[in-house]
Amino acid sequence: MDIFGIPIQAFMGQLLLGLVNGSFYAMLSLGLAVIFGLLNVINFAHGALYMLGALLTWMGMAYFGLNYWVMLVVAPLMVGVFGMIIERTLLKWLYKLDHLYGLLLTFGVTLMIEGIFRSIYGVSGQPYSTPELLRGVTNLGFMFLPNYRAWVVVASITVCMLTWFVIEKTKLGSYLRAGTENPKLVEAFGVNVPLMVTLTYGFGVALAAFAGVLSAPVIQISPLMGSHLIITVFAVVVIGGMGSILGAIVTGLVLGIVEGLTKVFYPELSATVVFIIMAIVLMIRPAGLFGREK
Repeated sequence: MDIFGIPIQAFMGQLLLGLVNGSFYAMLSLGLAVIFGLLNVINFAHGALYMLGALLTWMGMAYFGLNYWVMLVVAPLMVGVFGMIIERTLLKWLYKLDHLYGLLLTFGVTLMIEGIFRSIYGVSGQPYSTPELLRGVTNLGFMFLPNYRAWVVVASITVCMLTWFVIEKTKLGSYLRAGTENPKLVEAFGVNVPLMVTLTYGFGVALAAFAGVLSAPVIQISPLMGSHLIITVFAVVVIGGMGSILGAIVTGLVLGIVEGLTKVFYPELSATVVFIIMAIVLMIRPAGLFGREK
């Protein structure tokens, strides 16, 4: 059976690959959207912290014998704490300045993190085996679905939707949004706004680390893996709308699928299709698909 002249196995395989990539785009762009939407910081260090999550997962196995499931919890917590230290020692001085200062600072943090791990491990990738529970494939009749890739999609979408629900539909989320718009008023109600801001940044980078742990069995773990991905993720955020939580999730998933299907129908365009879409969207709607026009 063919779809548009393409064997269904090849078509569905690329569709699945696009959905997996879209899951990573959604997770990473969600973290960027949380940080920018609530803190007004363009966090260029997001890719390096994504890499750090994956590398910590490999280090946990190689040096301490910690399995994948332990590191799925430990690595995001460690990166989240590291992010809170960055926020308290560096970023807090830049909130009243232009966005460019935060971008330059986090770009410098990226170079430092990548440089440290490149000097230790080089640029060659480190392999990480798929956890035993998720090995193998499931026969769907028209294709074989790798169990681990199905887990990546389910875990990513679950975390993304829970994050959206907490920020948009709960009292905690309303405090977060109010604290960024009118911190003095929120502090008058007894809320510790600086602590809330620090925890928000920590949570945003923990999302990046969570995506890094999920990616560890899928790709080679390298100190440069984040820098290879972050430009595409920024394009996803711009298309969805800077600071839009729902926009980051939906756009990440959809663009991953579009990129995957482009590899089937016009492979030469697959590396640039996201940026072409970004250019078209910016010409029609500069604030992004889900962004608010000022």
